[in-house]
Amino acid sequence: MAGRPPWAALLALLVLPVLPRRAAAGCAARGLCCPGRDQACRSAGWRPDGSRGPCYCDQACARTLDCCHDYARACPVIPCVVSQWSVWSGCAEPCKTTYRVRRRHIIQEPRNGGEACPPLEERAGCVEYWTQQGTECKQSLIPALITTGGFGKARKRRAAADGNERAGYCVEFQLVAITPGCLHSHHSYTRWMQYLREGHTVCVECQHPALDSRSLHCYGDGSGSKKNQLLHWQAVGNPRCRGTWKRIRQLDTCSCPSVHSFLFI
Repeated sequence: MAGRPPWAALLALLVLPVLPRRAAAGCAARGLCCPGRDQACRSAGWRPDGSRGPCYCDQACARTLDCCHDYARACPVIPCVVSQWSVWSGCAEPCKTTYRVRRRHIIQEPRNGGEACPPLEERAGCVEYWTQQGTECKQSLIPALITTGGFGKARKRRAAADGNERAGYCVEFQLVAITPGCLHSHHSYTRWMQYLREGHTVCVECQHPALDSRSLHCYGDGSGSKKNQLLHWQAVGNPRCRGTWKRIRQLDTCSCPSVHSFLFI
C-alpha cells in the first residue's frame, strides 16, 4: 500500500502555525493609529511577546506593553517640526523698559509619541527712546544704564580720533536701593559693581557717544525729574544688578572717587 512520504507529515506541522499569523489583523490591516490612551483603539492578533489576543494601537501601548506586533511600523514616531524664528518685533511700549518678541509656528505636529514642540515665543528686554509720534521720551522715565568709569578713557580716545567729541557733563545721585545681584558678580569685568552701596553718593558721567546729539542728554540721567523722585538704573553686564537712586545735581565735571564714578551707556 502506497503511503505518504514521511517528510509530508513534518511539512504539515511546520505550515500549521503560520496560518493564524496570516489572520492576525494588527494595526495596519485595520488602519488604526491613535494618540494618547484610547481603549477603543483595539485590534486582535499577535503581540510583540509572541502571545495572541487583543492588542492596541494607541500611543499608550508602548508603556503598557500590549501593542500589536506591527504598531512600530504602522505608527512611526513623528517629532514636532517648527519654522525658523521671525524677526524681532519693536518694543511693546515706548519710553519704558519692556520687551520685544519673536515667534515661530508649528509645521508638523508630533504624533505617536514624537518629541513635543519647543516654545513658540521668546521675549527679550527692550527700551525705546522715542514715541510712535516721533517725539523723544522724557529722560526721567528711562532707566539709566551704567558701567565702570574706567571704560571712559578708551571711549574718549576713540572720540578724539574721529573728531566728534562733544562736551559732556556729570550727574550726582544718591543710591537708595541695590539688588543683591550686584554683590554676586565674579567676572573681572563686573567687579566694579561690588562698590555700589545704599546711601552713598555716586557720580555718573555723560560722554560722547552716549550723549544724544538732539537732546544733548544721556538717556536715564533724570533731567526733568521731580526733587527726590526715585529713578531706576541698571548695571551693564549683569542684569541682576539694578536699583534706584535720587538725582542730586548736574555738574560739568565729576568729583567722586574713582570707585564711585560711573558712565552712562
